[in-house]
Amino acid sequence: MTKKIFQSIMAVAGAVLIASLVIIVGCLYRYFSDVQGKQLEDELSLAVVAVEKDGRGYLEELQSREYRLTWVAENGEVLYDTQSHGEGMENHGDREEIQEALRNEEGKSARYSTTLLEKTLYCARRLKDGSVLRISVSSVTIWVLVLGMVQPILIVVVVTLILSGVLASHISRHITEPLNSLDLEKPLENNTYEELAPLLNRINKQHRQIDMQLSELQRKNDEFAQITQGMTEGLVLLNEKNIILNINPAALKLFHTSRSCKGKDFLTVERSLYVSRAIQDALSSGHSEIRMEREGKEYQLHINRIESKGSVIGAVVLAFDITEAAFAERNRREFTANVSHELKTPLQSIMGSAELMENGLVKPEDMTRFVGHIRTEAGRLVTLIDDIIRLSSLDERCDMPFEQVDLYEAASDVMAGLADIAAAKEIEMTLTGEKVSVKSVRRLLTEIIFNLCDNAIKYNKIGGRVEVAISRRENEAVIAVEDSGIGIPPEHQARIFERFYRVDKSRSKESGGTGLGLSIVKHAVQYLNGEIDLQSSPGQGTLIRVSIPEDKNFTDGC
Repeated sequence: MTKKIFQSIMAVAGAVLIASLVIIVGCLYRYFSDVQGKQLEDELSLAVVAVEKDGRGYLEELQSREYRLTWVAENGEVLYDTQSHGEGMENHGDREEIQEALRNEEGKSARYSTTLLEKTLYCARRLKDGSVLRISVSSVTIWVLVLGMVQPILIVVVVTLILSGVLASHISRHITEPLNSLDLEKPLENNTYEELAPLLNRINKQHRQIDMQLSELQRKNDEFAQITQGMTEGLVLLNEKNIILNINPAALKLFHTSRSCKGKDFLTVERSLYVSRAIQDALSSGHSEIRMEREGKEYQLHINRIESKGSVIGAVVLAFDITEAAFAERNRREFTANVSHELKTPLQSIMGSAELMENGLVKPEDMTRFVGHIRTEAGRLVTLIDDIIRLSSLDERCDMPFEQVDLYEAASDVMAGLADIAAAKEIEMTLTGEKVSVKSVRRLLTEIIFNLCDNAIKYNKIGGRVEVAISRRENEAVIAVEDSGIGIPPEHQARIFERFYRVDKSRSKESGGTGLGLSIVKHAVQYLNGEIDLQSSPGQGTLIRVSIPEDKNFTDGC
């Protein structure tokens, strides 16, 4: 703005200067031309009187370097000329001033040189005898006058422009200083030009609108931040160039990065070729999905294109932890396959024995053995089905009766029921601890103790031991079952509570069982909101410790 004001003032000063010079030079030139014309008329008047009185003699005696007198006869012949004496001069009858003087007694004219740098003024008057006396004088034109004044004019122009520049700079600064010092944050508090009042009012109104919009935008941004901060799903916002605009904590943890990744290419955070292709597919087609594994967990990435006004402006990446769902799906498939296998084996044995008996291929003395075999396999089927039903009810969290249960007494009853099995393997069973009463489900507690003790006997050594300890710890009842058996290798310890999972399948077949015992223990403990702790070393035995809350109300139903 200062530059424009300065240029405007200088332009006005220059225009005024040029106009002033033109007017002054024009007025001076016109004034001096008028003065010269009147002097020329006066000189002619004097010369007319003298010629009419003395005739040619006056002209011959006249000496003047400035004025030229020419005496012309009525027919245009030059009678005398003060500069050429009329000898050899052409006829002047066609001259404008001569013709005008012959008609009107007096005539005037002016003629310019070919270079336009000199002008000659002519003034003629008719004498009494009909001849014409003409006087002329040479005069410079206005251009010669201007050329003669070039030096002073340039001095005036330079001085004027310098003064105008200084004045323009001062004025422009003086004009713009209040504008530069405006407080646009508080426009109505400025003391400046009245002409700026409408502008300042409009700025103040826009400030209020912007503040409201910023406040609303900040509120929405805070809401978005709080929502994304609390999400368990990973969220990444990308622009159309694959640059990270926003990323929540879950995504930071998933992709092992920090908040400094904002503004960087997503490829620097996740270098997987499959993820990059999925993002490109989403940008082109609108949506893509991909699964990936990270640190033993399985994630599903949903990538959706973001559009605005018909153009693609980025993509949003949502990462869902589907580890449990995938694990459950895997367990469901494995459970179905295992159940089919476990049911099929005894059924095939039963059908094979029954078919032999039906076809009369069994000797009478072997009939009892075959019938016993059928009954044993049928018992296995019933046990398997009962275990499956128990697991199903535990999965669905069906209501079960709660009552006060003495864990020491329950453990004693279970161990009495397993005494014969333990004796067959020469295993010593001991029960230690104190009487601990808990409000819980008797059947589930009994099954927990039974399955733990049964496993401790089955996978023990001949002449081994099984120790059961009942104790109280803060607000929990603790059941600890320790054996001196074969132990569990570390790589299998995380899976022994899965359905039908067996560490040594050949040994499991020899020992019998459905493979659901520890799975029932796990689900029963979960139903009672308890916890399981496993400690085992191959060849040194196993310790399983179960903690049950002493008093807990349950309202879940199937």
